[in-house]
Amino acid sequence: MESRADPLRRAPPALEAFHHSAALSLGVELELQLVNTHDYDLAPFSDEMLRLMARHALPGNVVPEMTSSMIEVSTGICHSASEVLGQLMQMRDALVKCADKLNIAVVGGGTHPFQQWHEQRIYDKPRFRQLSELYGYLSKQFTVFGQHVHIGCPDADAALLMLHRMSRYIPHFIALSASSPYVQGQDTQFDSARLNSVFAFPMSGRAPFTLTWEEFGKFFAKSTRTGVVKSMKDFYWDIRPKPEYGTIEIRVFDTPLTVERATALAGFVQALAAWFLHEQPFVPQEDDYMVYTYNRFQACRFGLDAVYVEPSTGQHMPLREHIVQTLRRIDEHAQDVGATTSVDMLRLAADLGANDARWLRDVQSRERLLAEVVRQGSLRFRG
Repeated sequence: MESRADPLRRAPPALEAFHHSAALSLGVELELQLVNTHDYDLAPFSDEMLRLMARHALPGNVVPEMTSSMIEVSTGICHSASEVLGQLMQMRDALVKCADKLNIAVVGGGTHPFQQWHEQRIYDKPRFRQLSELYGYLSKQFTVFGQHVHIGCPDADAALLMLHRMSRYIPHFIALSASSPYVQGQDTQFDSARLNSVFAFPMSGRAPFTLTWEEFGKFFAKSTRTGVVKSMKDFYWDIRPKPEYGTIEIRVFDTPLTVERATALAGFVQALAAWFLHEQPFVPQEDDYMVYTYNRFQACRFGLDAVYVEPSTGQHMPLREHIVQTLRRIDEHAQDVGATTSVDMLRLAADLGANDARWLRDVQSRERLLAEVVRQGSLRFRG
């Protein structure tokens, strides 16, 4: 007897073709905090900010985020760190101007130091409502703030190779961007506590070890066949391919306190990518990931004071030392792509052990009041 397919059953979505982008082009997204200027707690003003920001001619986009005390800005396609900085400064200045009209402030940082997750409101958008229904209280606990950096890749296979090479430097990115030591009024003893919130989601972690788009397509087909995954947006990996842009997207950075630090991190990514493309310094292996979780935890917990295990040799060394070695190695490529200022800023930070988590703790040790830490953070963001 001939069987008939269920007409209501939909075929799983196909993996999108990898679009063309200029190799080493950059895009930066920043998730930012909106706070009141009374006690510097989070304030649900994203709708008002979006309306005011729509009046400004800006180079990128401004969009809502999961909860209504957050806002996300993103650059257009950039080709150098200086172009990123120019666009971020223009958007920063518009944000500050709009916030002043509303008597609120905009702040960087990976977490708000003392907000209570249960007080947050899910932004009224279909995708956010669906995520809230699926993940329950985790959605409100996801009121955390990250920087995402997109780097253009020549083709799909090159993107996967780039992704797995970049994975060795995830601890470097975490330690240099760490700005989330405080959660719900407590010092967590982590430099980046934000990533602990990301860990809770089932599709977080690292991408599968595939080095061709054909292999990745097979993985995607298996994932979508289960119905657990419907699109690439459902993967919360540390680095994920973005086929619609022709990029890979690095997602482990805490939002820095300044657009200058955000730009430096993007410049670091671009210089690393140039090194990978021009020198092919190593071939990534599945075994690289044996120390991945340990290195990631060390960077989250201890920041620039972390221990780094070199994946290919198993050698243990101070992460700061490996960062400085890496920056020295990519100096020439940084110069070629115009990221010398970025590399120099991060080299100094590594030498001094000075990330934003340290700055936040220094202010708190001096002021003994987290609201004052947020206030000073808002002044720092203003530039």
